Amino acid sequence: MSAVTGTATLVRLALRRERVRLPIWILAPAALVTLQAGNIASTYPTQGDRVAAAQLLAANPGLRLLRGPAANSSLGALTFSDAFWILAVLAALMSVSVVVRHTRQDEESGRGDLIASSAVGPYASLAAAVSVAVTADLLLAGLTALGLAAYGLPVSGSVATGLAIGASGIAFVGIAAVAVQIASSARTATALSTAALGAAYLLRGIGDAFGRVEDDGITVTSAWPSWLSPMGWAQQVRAFGANDWWVLALPVALATVTAAIAVALAGHRDYGLGMLADRPGPAAAPHTLRSTLGLAWRLQRGVLLGWMVAMAIAGAVVGSLGQQIEDLAQNPRLVELLTALGGAGVDLSDTFYAALLTLISAIVTGFPLQAMLRANGEESSGRLEHVLAAAVGRTRWMAGHITCAVLGTLALLLILGAFAGISDGLATGDPATRLVTLSGAALVPAPATLALTGAAIAVIGLLPRNAGALVWAGLTVAILIGPIGEILNLPNAVRNLSPFTHVPPAPAADIPATPLLALIAIAAVLTTAGLIRFARRDLTLPA
Repeated sequence: MSAVTGTATLVRLALRRERVRLPIWILAPAALVTLQAGNIASTYPTQGDRVAAAQLLAANPGLRLLRGPAANSSLGALTFSDAFWILAVLAALMSVSVVVRHTRQDEESGRGDLIASSAVGPYASLAAAVSVAVTADLLLAGLTALGLAAYGLPVSGSVATGLAIGASGIAFVGIAAVAVQIASSARTATALSTAALGAAYLLRGIGDAFGRVEDDGITVTSAWPSWLSPMGWAQQVRAFGANDWWVLALPVALATVTAAIAVALAGHRDYGLGMLADRPGPAAAPHTLRSTLGLAWRLQRGVLLGWMVAMAIAGAVVGSLGQQIEDLAQNPRLVELLTALGGAGVDLSDTFYAALLTLISAIVTGFPLQAMLRANGEESSGRLEHVLAAAVGRTRWMAGHITCAVLGTLALLLILGAFAGISDGLATGDPATRLVTLSGAALVPAPATLALTGAAIAVIGLLPRNAGALVWAGLTVAILIGPIGEILNLPNAVRNLSPFTHVPPAPAADIPATPLLALIAIAAVLTTAGLIRFARRDLTLPA
């Protein structure tokens, strides 16, 4: 028996377990980039509009930090700049999810013991996970290229875009493979991998933000930090521009080296353990852990800190664009798009802020949902049993997680609005007024976010085993038929199903109390229903 005996069987097993999740991971981003090409084409219908958009992108360091510059002013280059930063992150997260789930998570849950007891080699699970993840990235690359080419964009640029996105994912296959050898739990392995992803994104952003704008006012030569990042490498392909194919060898080389390191580490650790052993805790627990709220805060604080950093960056970038957006006021399609998203404000900058704050607040909803699913994970892992064995009631335990989710959400929205207000105020010369205005505007979508959080609590109470899929599907649908539904010309009856549809577009319009109070009431009813059901049903035990 060789070291990889049984790999083909484990690949088939992994594909069966991923038969629902993996197609969504692949098809949704591929469809998104094609839809984005159509959106760019309608928003900037003339070459003059595209030149102005590319120049605005190159001239704003904050915008380059967020999404990177465009290679030129073509439709394809603007599409790549607009979609690459998010699709590369999604590809990397898909790779991390697949590798961790079929290696470290199997060892942690005991499923790996059953696999190891059969005729499989010691490296078969790792080889199968890597094979499935790489195949998924290649399929994503192929479908992305096919969709863009079918839309009518140049084939060479379409292929370069697909390969750049796929290469970003492949780079993190190797990084995740190393992480699962180092970490002793799936949660830590995922945290290490996503930390590496965050560092790669930040390095790429810094390199683009401090890059040199060439004489044409569009082309940007990235600074050296961008060349330290796998995402920076993929972006340097400059799809629909130079199409520098050789750069794709760098993420592939990184994946090969890290995979070889993972194999070496796997041969020097005990099964079920990581290279870094768990550290013993302190002899006495801190006072904060004596309450359910303190325990929930301990579990949620790391994730919340990451969200805070992201919201501070997003707010600063959005605030830096508010005054520059007036330069594009002569583009009627752009004005129409912003009005659809943010209402008809007194000036275009207020409409812009209303649109962006609503969209970003919808994304912020991911934090409270993530927090509640973490509580659900504590139950499904069996750790909740140990907590409830003490003098702790179910409702009080869940209330601690709900409190962290709600307060954390409000803090994130305040940070988003505060940094947007300060950044905008520095440009207008009135930072105090803009700080108050945009901080208040950022809090307006909070009731919609809390309504979805209440729905997540209800799902956890009623259908705990399927909570993850249902909660994330609900958020996706709410965003698509809510903030984006107006762009897609969906019927009002459909759009009204999303809580975000009922959020007043602040600061572009007055803020009526009725819809906000109604959303808060819905959140309270759903939360109460979820808590009652959670208190009365059986606990979900580990499979």
